[in-house]
Amino acid sequence: MTKEELKNKIVSAISLGCDKNKVDLEKMLGRIKEYGFHITDDVKGADIVIVNTCAFIQPAQEEAIMNILEMEKLKENGVIEKVIVSGCFPERNYNSMKENFPTIDYFMKLRENDNVCQIIEKLYDVELTKPAKKFERVLTNSPSFAYLKIADGCNNVCAYCTIPRIRGRYVSYDMDDLVDEAKNLVSRGVQEIILVAQDTTRYGEDLYGENALINLCEKLSKIKDLKWIRFHYAYPEKVSDELLEYISKNEKMCKYIDIPLQHIDDEILTSMRRRLNEEDTRKLIAKIKTNYPEIALRSTFIIGYPGETRKQFKKLCKFIEEAEFDYAGFFPYSREQNTASFYMKKQINKYIKSYRTKKITNLQKTIVEKKAAQLIGQEIEVLVDSFDENTGEFTGHSKKMSPLVDFNVCFVDNGNISCQSFVKVRITDFDGSDFKGEII
Repeated sequence: MTKEELKNKIVSAISLGCDKNKVDLEKMLGRIKEYGFHITDDVKGADIVIVNTCAFIQPAQEEAIMNILEMEKLKENGVIEKVIVSGCFPERNYNSMKENFPTIDYFMKLRENDNVCQIIEKLYDVELTKPAKKFERVLTNSPSFAYLKIADGCNNVCAYCTIPRIRGRYVSYDMDDLVDEAKNLVSRGVQEIILVAQDTTRYGEDLYGENALINLCEKLSKIKDLKWIRFHYAYPEKVSDELLEYISKNEKMCKYIDIPLQHIDDEILTSMRRRLNEEDTRKLIAKIKTNYPEIALRSTFIIGYPGETRKQFKKLCKFIEEAEFDYAGFFPYSREQNTASFYMKKQINKYIKSYRTKKITNLQKTIVEKKAAQLIGQEIEVLVDSFDENTGEFTGHSKKMSPLVDFNVCFVDNGNISCQSFVKVRITDFDGSDFKGEII
């Protein structure tokens, strides 16, 4: 087969896992498009399928396995020709995956992402070419926003987390390269850039010898047509007064901060190897709510961590009631091999974890509903993300709502609306999942 014949192959991809994994896949698809391959959303209409996997916790691995098995069946039935598995799963379980999925054509290690086209060339016995130096990411979500991955890996070594073993130590990406990438995204109509990394608040410390997150945001702010900047995964011990002040004062910064706290009890926090204790955590939350009430707060918590007593769980519930987070996610502890917590005694029964997760989720739901009621009747600026032809509704999000993880704002077209635009919406209702509104 010649290279020109190879270019006629159609490629599809399945994106699993976090937004950081999504960026990795979008860059691979950018290289694939630059090479000359056709790309489709329909795996059944493709010759080559890439399954980009997550392996952070057991449910993510199960989802990956389900998708891999489905692609194996399509290949067996002659619907597709080649299946490539990429992402964190091959990195974590390379040998066992090769043994358990013998019909998969290639398992990509993370360091091979840049060579995805050359891997496809090998599979079709085509003469190898050099990887492209310039290419544009293929966005897989609404073109109104895009994630900008500013670092990979993590140095925190939390007791429950597999990321350092999978992704390695924290490595910041070059600031000028990030700004260039952001400029390209904005030139294509992206209105909001969301900075992501396993720990965004340590950006630059390894590369520049000092924290450079604010410096990066300042350079991004100078991109003329970029409207909003948001960042996720701010580790609590790195949320400084300077950072909060910057979010508050910079007009382009979304008044929003995502701080994964995981728990509030000191004994649990110490066991988790978290750096901020209960007292300092409470002080941080109180400071944000008192001095920066305009900043929406999101957090995540692990429920049923080894040794978590009923008393400690009740303490966490009380903290949730007091803190009144705008958004909070609760996840039952997942016992992962090769983590410190895997070997801990007093593992919690899965039924207890499920019960506690449901209970605290319902508690947060009550808080959310109370906050939502206060928003009804208010006018907010919304970035339009998508349009549903079946319902005739547009969907968007505000500065205080991160797309895909928080609530949406849904409203009916008035005849002058388009995706990637900004509109003023009066909130009229909240159905428990999304806000309803009307164009002003």
